[in-house]
Amino acid sequence: MTVTPMTVTPMTVPQDSDTRFTAACAAGSEWGPTVKACLDRLGPVAGCNLGFLYLTDGLAEHATSIVTLLRGVTGIRHWVGTAGIGVMANGAALFDEPGLAIMAARLPEDSFRLFPTLTDGLEPLRGNAGGWLDKHGAALALIHVDPHHADMAGLVARLSEEAGVFLVGGLTASRGEFPQIAAGAEDADPVTDGGVSGVLFAPQLPVATALTQGCRPIGPTRTVTASDDNVILEIDGRPALDVFKEDIGPELAADLRQVAGVICAGLPIAGSDTQDYLVRDLIAIDPRAGWLSIAERVTTGQPVMFTRRDAETAAADMRRMLDSLKKRVKATPKGAVYVSCIARGPSLFGAANAELSMIREVFGDIPLTGFFASGEVSHNRLYGYTGVLTLFL
Repeated sequence: MTVTPMTVTPMTVPQDSDTRFTAACAAGSEWGPTVKACLDRLGPVAGCNLGFLYLTDGLAEHATSIVTLLRGVTGIRHWVGTAGIGVMANGAALFDEPGLAIMAARLPEDSFRLFPTLTDGLEPLRGNAGGWLDKHGAALALIHVDPHHADMAGLVARLSEEAGVFLVGGLTASRGEFPQIAAGAEDADPVTDGGVSGVLFAPQLPVATALTQGCRPIGPTRTVTASDDNVILEIDGRPALDVFKEDIGPELAADLRQVAGVICAGLPIAGSDTQDYLVRDLIAIDPRAGWLSIAERVTTGQPVMFTRRDAETAAADMRRMLDSLKKRVKATPKGAVYVSCIARGPSLFGAANAELSMIREVFGDIPLTGFFASGEVSHNRLYGYTGVLTLFL
């Protein structure tokens, strides 16, 4: 299942023929030598004006020093990024080890604008970035979200609505610090935390993006008929657990300890023309009372279904998404950003670069960067267990 796919083609300003991307990654516990190794692999960045930087959480505490060094060495003043449990560049992925990934881009002037971290509202966006928005408009924004924010979903939805922009990105994933990198040329401190930060892209920059789910529905769409906050008490007028066991089948129902990490709740999105749904973890089951608790507030009358996670299903949907995206993209992409859930990667596919290999099978050896997130953003919502691919055309 996918959200409504998004493609933007040039409008009034022709695409700059010199637009280009280059990406690389490097592993290492010492941030200085690791940055140098990555830059050596990156190659010349003359004329580049935007940098993407993703750090594994082992280097997150050095984010400010790393951005400062990169600005000085490359001459690129604008940087955007965050930390993840893993990072990626081109066909390589570093997962659960210290390292970083860099992508440098040369984009048309005024085709992008970074915005500062938003925490309590969107007022900072109405400042300098707001003036840019009024002049240019924005088709897409790459954002990074601090998972500690009390109203992540609400802030993401308001940003999409008020800026009139399609969002892609993910939640910072870290066992230490949670850096938000959104460093414009005028920013003294390139790293903040606590909210949503990112970069806006104008309609003159052609892009295409799509989302792949890591689950498949295993039963019909049903209705929550009794609930309490995030507890589902009844489904279709019956005890929730009875319906759950019926949908997951007798093998799993015989030993509910097997469902952890395999079965999730799916919450269909009202009005979606692609039958899209949000996947949420099961966090508790009460066999005596017959209720289920999931990682999302539910309301009586809300549709619900159950989904299954496995590598075969996730790989099949990934390939379906890529084939669909390929049909919409007529030219070879110049660069890409891919955000994958930390529950995918090696824990689902066996290899950290499995998804990158699938992308390269379809689109070739294109410059790509990204990270493994604790939640993904597509359009105006937060997802889980998904992959979000964005192509710059």
